[in-house]
Amino acid sequence: MKRKINVKGITIGEGAPKICVPMVGETEEQLMEEAAHLKTLDIDVVEWRVDFFKDVEDHRKVKAILADIRSILVNIPLIFTFRSAREGGQKELGKDHYFEVNKAMIETGMVDMIDVELCNDEKAVTSLIEKAHHHGVYVIVSNHDFAKTPDKEEIIARLRKAQELGADLPKIAVMPNSAADVITLLDATNTMYERYADRPIITMSMSGKGVVSRLAGEIFGSALTFGAAKNVSAPGQIAVKELRCVLNLFHSSL
Repeated sequence: MKRKINVKGITIGEGAPKICVPMVGETEEQLMEEAAHLKTLDIDVVEWRVDFFKDVEDHRKVKAILADIRSILVNIPLIFTFRSAREGGQKELGKDHYFEVNKAMIETGMVDMIDVELCNDEKAVTSLIEKAHHHGVYVIVSNHDFAKTPDKEEIIARLRKAQELGADLPKIAVMPNSAADVITLLDATNTMYERYADRPIITMSMSGKGVVSRLAGEIFGSALTFGAAKNVSAPGQIAVKELRCVLNLFHSSL
C-alpha cells in the first residue's frame, strides 16, 4: 500500500493527478493579483515560486508576502519553492541562504509543502526534511534537467534517491529532444511506480513534445501535474481549464 499525502482536503496519490499552479509574480502587487485570480480557478494546489520575487533575499519581506498569500488562499495547499538557476529558476542563492529561507518559511507554519532540490549536500537536505516533518510540512525532493532526458535507469535512480532521503513526493522534470525521450520518461515513471515507489511521485517531460506526460500521469504513476493560469513557470504547462478536462477524461476511462 502506497502512502498518500493528505493536506487541506486534497489527497495526492489517489485518483486523477492533482493540479498545481505556480505563482510567478515579481512584486507584491503582482502576487496579490495572482493569488486572487487563482482563488477563482478549479485547482488543487498552489506553488509560490519565490525565485521570481524581486526581494527574495529579504526574509522579512518574504514572510510578509507569504502571510498575505495565505490570507487569500486560506484553504488551498501551498508549496514554497525557490528554484535555483541551475535547475531552471530565475536566481541563484548561496547554499546557506537557500536552506535558511526554506527553514524560515517552515517555521512560519504557513506553508504546507516545500520543494528542496536533490542536487544539494545530502546532509543539508536530510536536515531540512527532518525540520519540515517536525513542523508538519511535507517535502518534495526535486530534480530538473532542462537540457536533456537521462536514460531510464538514471531517472529511476534519482527518484529512488529522493525517496531514500525521506521525500514525501519525489519529483523529476526532464527535457525531451525527441518523442523517444518522452517514452523514456513515461517508461521510467511506470517502472518506478510499479516496482519501487511506496509514496506518490511526480514526473514530467517538458516542452510541447512532453505535454502528454502532463496529461496521462494517472496511467503511468505521476500524482501531480503543473498547469498555468496566466503565466507559466516551465515550458509545456497547459491552461488549467483544458488540463482539468483532459485529466477528467482519462480518469473516467480507467
